[in-house]
Amino acid sequence: MDPIITSTSTSTIVDALTKAIVEHRLHPGTKLAEQKLADHFGVSRTLVRQALFQLSQNRLIRLEPARGAFVAAPSVDEARQVFAVRRMLEAEMTRAFVRESTPARLKALKEHVAREKAAVDSADVASRTELLGDFHVRMAELTGNEVLAQILGELISRCALITLMYQSASAAEHSHEEHTNIIKALAARDAEKAVQLMNEHLLHVEQTLTFDRKLPTNDISMALS
Repeated sequence: MDPIITSTSTSTIVDALTKAIVEHRLHPGTKLAEQKLADHFGVSRTLVRQALFQLSQNRLIRLEPARGAFVAAPSVDEARQVFAVRRMLEAEMTRAFVRESTPARLKALKEHVAREKAAVDSADVASRTELLGDFHVRMAELTGNEVLAQILGELISRCALITLMYQSASAAEHSHEEHTNIIKALAARDAEKAVQLMNEHLLHVEQTLTFDRKLPTNDISMALS
């Protein structure tokens, strides 16, 4: 098989599964059967295995010997550690955004938040989940730091699992409001205020997590349909 086609096929599977996880259509603990995925995507089990290995490297799934692949179920300790790392990274990202802010970059961020509001108002859970996480990645992209955007994207994908497992239902609207306030501080070029608001926002998200919540279940065919 052409290596370019192989790479594209693997990437397609990785992207589709990541999107299903981030949008809460594939839940923690869901078994990812190789043959079922191969049939769904019309590829060999070898390509599916390569995709699952990539996802395991990103900590979105776990591979268990003799049992197969499962959507990861982050522990409480891991959830707290992920948010701690995000606070470290995003404080400096916020300062960098203020330093390098331009009207065009602020406009792009405001347009993103407008899409968030539309998704929140329409109760579009899949779009809302994706857009609320992408706000932070978009900030990183607009600073021009592609490495930071990639790392943050991976962390936020893991956060999608954490929020699915532990977050209360009312947090999304608050997150959108906090994003709006962060933009106001960025527009005022008030770096310390913006960093304070970002830190408080991430703390608020973590504080809304209910760590004794019963875990949901889902079916892979329904999630990828």
